[in-house]
Amino acid sequence: MLNELTICQFADAVAQGKATSRGATEACLEQIERLDGQLQAFLSVDAEDALAQADAADAAHAPGATSALPLLGVPIAMKDVLAVKGQPLNCGSKILGKFISPYDATVTEKLKAAGAVVFGRMNMDEFAMGSSTENSAFQITRNPWDTGRTPGGSSGGSAAAVAAHECLAALGSDTGGSVRQPAALCGCVGLKPSYGRVSRYGLVAYASSLDQVGCFTKDVQDAALMLEVLAGHDKRDSTSVPRPVPKYRDALNGDISGLKLGVPKEYMVGGLDAEVKQAIDAAVNQLSKLGAELIEVSLPHTEYAIATYYIIATAEASSNLARFDGIRYGARVEGNDPVSLYSKTRGAGFGAEVKRRIILGTYVLSSGYYDAYYLRAQKVRTLIRQDFLKAFEKVDALVTPTAPTAAFKIGEKSGDPLQMYLTDIFTISANLAGVCGVSVPCGFTSSPRLPIGLQLLGKPLGEETILRAAHAYEQATAWRKERPPILR
Repeated sequence: MLNELTICQFADAVAQGKATSRGATEACLEQIERLDGQLQAFLSVDAEDALAQADAADAAHAPGATSALPLLGVPIAMKDVLAVKGQPLNCGSKILGKFISPYDATVTEKLKAAGAVVFGRMNMDEFAMGSSTENSAFQITRNPWDTGRTPGGSSGGSAAAVAAHECLAALGSDTGGSVRQPAALCGCVGLKPSYGRVSRYGLVAYASSLDQVGCFTKDVQDAALMLEVLAGHDKRDSTSVPRPVPKYRDALNGDISGLKLGVPKEYMVGGLDAEVKQAIDAAVNQLSKLGAELIEVSLPHTEYAIATYYIIATAEASSNLARFDGIRYGARVEGNDPVSLYSKTRGAGFGAEVKRRIILGTYVLSSGYYDAYYLRAQKVRTLIRQDFLKAFEKVDALVTPTAPTAAFKIGEKSGDPLQMYLTDIFTISANLAGVCGVSVPCGFTSSPRLPIGLQLLGKPLGEETILRAAHAYEQATAWRKERPPILR
């Protein structure tokens, strides 16, 4: 089945005349038709437009030749927080109503320029606020490994679709782990680039100093290829870094001899599931066998990361979401005056988790509390970043669990926001520090059989190193070859 190929395998098949973009796109659409009633990963699919893009890609391909466009004809799905011209843009929320994006995000432009078939709107936690995709205003996405469990979040729809072969790859956004955590829970590869490496233009903002566009793929080589396409300076994003984009795939040589990998002692503590710890220990041992030097390091301010993140992120969310007012675009609930219109629209349009974070963010920014909470959190954020930079003076990358547990049951944590927030305990610090990270499959729990993720964190703009280490580990193990029960 063409939809089960990796991007690189598909490109080879096309070059050999064994596959077409239309064939791959039809296979993805058929898989969506078969499985998405159970998974609910997609919010919408324009099949006619997807097939038209596929036919255009096939027409652009010269028979018997390798295309100069690295993603020519590859079906790639988009999280519902990224703008695609002419497609719905709802961010998993009712407040945007029937809004249709009038423009493409920079990453969308880059995918199209690389020849990709950009299709589908992926389910997500409302405005990317959540860790389980249970906060979507429209539906709950389910994990392909166990449909009674969550796929993680907030990019759960993207992760589930890649794991279930409903697309060859997908884009997501990562504010505190929203690419890496669902990748771990669904058993695929999730890459969060360094802050500024990929343009955020056209990404609907949750927390602007933390958000980063990332990707879900079936293996590390595909992640490296996707980053080559997505990365680069964008004058429309003032935080975009003006640095050349390396050929990330060239770093995937399988050799990590002499690479120094740090194991943060603060990450291997209480709250970490025993089977997850066992899988991480085995992965660390495998990396050592491959020639890496493992060194214990300390990130002493890790214990403050959750509190720091939820002060800064909610403060920025309170500011960013003020634009959704029922006046300029999206849903509108009439009122007797502007204040009534504003409050009624937001009251009806936002879900409980979004309201919770707006209220918290408004509180920490309010007069009398700004210095006590927000300003102090920014100071602690600086300390967290300094911890990482100090560790990176000794090591080339860090090795940690991606999530403290495997996929949890739907509804298990939704009644306790704090327990839900703690599922991102190992991913949040990377966003606060602006460093890059990747999650790769590293094992399974025994009963039920659920994926476990290994996280590699690198220096700012150090994606080559973490991709190199992740690829070497991936090639030495067989975890990526496992198939979810829903596919059997």
